[in-house]
Amino acid sequence: MLEILCVVDDDKIFTYLLKRLIEKAKVAREIIFFENGREALDYLTSHKEDALKLPQLILLDINMPILDGWQFLNEYGKLKPDVHQSISICMMSSSSEMEDYNRAMGSGFVMDYLQKPVQIPSLKEVTDRVLSFLGPK
Repeated sequence: MLEILCVVDDDKIFTYLLKRLIEKAKVAREIIFFENGREALDYLTSHKEDALKLPQLILLDINMPILDGWQFLNEYGKLKPDVHQSISICMMSSSSEMEDYNRAMGSGFVMDYLQKPVQIPSLKEVTDRVLSFLGPK
């Protein structure tokens, strides 16, 4: 089970349903939510040296106000060298465009791409991959 999972998405209905799904799947002890990439980056920046406050996985939407998923990835790339923990990023989108998938997977930061609506089996698959990457505690 992940210690902290972060969801960055502005759709309140989707995030409510995703929270219930994450709790039902028992894949994370704590879930933190941000409505846009700027809020998430501000959080990561202010906690970059405190691994206990950092998520192991970020579920990142593409289309959001203020700072969208693509802009978040660009800014995260600048912040990543200063972050004191390995953070996996999984892009989430209702877009089935191969261009979005290829852009996400080619970013160098995204480890997976989930199609909305997210289902428990695909969520567990992603979190299991993150856990296997992190290794035993």
